[in-house]
Amino acid sequence: MTTLTATDDLLVGEAPDESGERFFDRFYFNLHDPAAPTPLIMLGAGSYPNRGVVDGYLIRVDREQRNVRFSDESDRLPATGVGPLSWEIVEPLRAWRLVVGENPAGFELDVIWRARTNPWETERIHLEDGRGGVSDFGHFFQSGTYEGTLLLDGERIDVGGWRGQRDRSRGVRLVSEGGGIHLWIQAQFADCSVAVLFNLDRDNEVTHCDGAVLGTDGVDDPIVAGVHALELDAGLDCPRGTLVFTTASGRTLRLDVDGTAGGGFLSGGGYGGWHGKPRGRGVVEHETWPLDGSVTPRALDTPMVDRPARFVLDGAVEGVGVFEFAVTRSARYVYRPSL
Repeated sequence: MTTLTATDDLLVGEAPDESGERFFDRFYFNLHDPAAPTPLIMLGAGSYPNRGVVDGYLIRVDREQRNVRFSDESDRLPATGVGPLSWEIVEPLRAWRLVVGENPAGFELDVIWRARTNPWETERIHLEDGRGGVSDFGHFFQSGTYEGTLLLDGERIDVGGWRGQRDRSRGVRLVSEGGGIHLWIQAQFADCSVAVLFNLDRDNEVTHCDGAVLGTDGVDDPIVAGVHALELDAGLDCPRGTLVFTTASGRTLRLDVDGTAGGGFLSGGGYGGWHGKPRGRGVVEHETWPLDGSVTPRALDTPMVDRPARFVLDGAVEGVGVFEFAVTRSARYVYRPSL
């Protein structure tokens, strides 16, 4: 049962006392057609009150991956926009408006995201990297649908009924946290979202299994355990996998993942350490990456990937969503499936 209140969804204007300069308040959204994993649009922003910085990013995945990052100085926090991206909380925990203006990624957006499930608040995440660094932040995620328009390479598309997951996080987070495998699964089906944070340490022991089957009827069934069999390649990519979860009600569900659509490298959005750094006013960076196998998680500044994916639930029910994964680049780590 979530303990979130409306104020938890509002971007903070001031950081807590003694929070340090790395304190952040961030949001992330994605957008995709329920009939297909691509095109996938991802966007997000973060404010850093103790640094006077607000930054954001846009990622577009289809035939290639286009990335745009933007940063600005800000003495007016909480922010309501940065670069081509602006946002408005229409109803906390239920609806946000997102607007994207002209930018090098070749799309524009004016949409309202509306919740289709309850938000799921994880236990507060506290991780130590073994070198004195600590991540300590709150985190929740939620499934929704969109209304509005997407302008994609000049073509106007009505995105009414498109799906999207979002998350909110606030606190302090390291770029590297010393784990083995990180998974954030957001699988969308007609009547529910299977949403879970699932992490392994470098001994392949489960350190986080926190999520739920979030019903569109408002009934949630917490996920309490999971086993895994992931397909990893030499580039630390994970094109396919199978996970079996057990819920608090006693249900066992099998989730097969097909992430062969490619792309979704979060390095393009600045997740490798770009976020929160003072860069001056009106900074914009962008690039385009081919999705021909030449760009891999191993070669980027962070191995984290939000892969557009197809899911099959219990061998029969099809859905789409996002499969986020990151595999440590430590040469000592050897993945061992538990399924």
